Amino acid sequence: MRVSPVGFAATSLEEALQVARRSAEVTHDHPEGIRGAQAVAAVIYLARQGASKPEILVEVEERFGYDLSACLDDIRPRYGFDVTCKGSVPEAIIAFLEADDVEEAIRNAISLGGDADTLACMAGGMAEAFHGGVPTELAEGALARLDPELRRVVEAFRAHHSLA
Repeated sequence: MRVSPVGFAATSLEEALQVARRSAEVTHDHPEGIRGAQAVAAVIYLARQGASKPEILVEVEERFGYDLSACLDDIRPRYGFDVTCKGSVPEAIIAFLEADDVEEAIRNAISLGGDADTLACMAGGMAEAFHGGVPTELAEGALARLDPELRRVVEAFRAHHSLA
């Protein structure tokens, strides 16, 4: 859930994978946690580079071994609260892949239930990278809810990485 900035800041796919590993080792020092963080960072990096959704799907399935063949309508009835990367990262990626914009990706992720904030963070970051940003109304609403120091950090990161 916290790895999205890695995909935005990385200058290569290999850098995204290495930094995602280091970031995950702090809180998710388990092979599945590291794999999940790397998959999210990779999707974001690839989306930023202009990869198509089919290209992203193939890369994730081949590199990380995730099965992305299910659709949200099939996942919803059986999905429950699952804090594992194995039980949340593929679903977040599918929520992104089935969306036509950032808001729909977030709504798709939330519609699954369970650990909805984590799913929405992952899917939203992927969609932001793929669609070239967050719609102004959504971004302004989210930024307005942050305390001034955190807002300053987010705005500085976005400006530094040309996301503003």
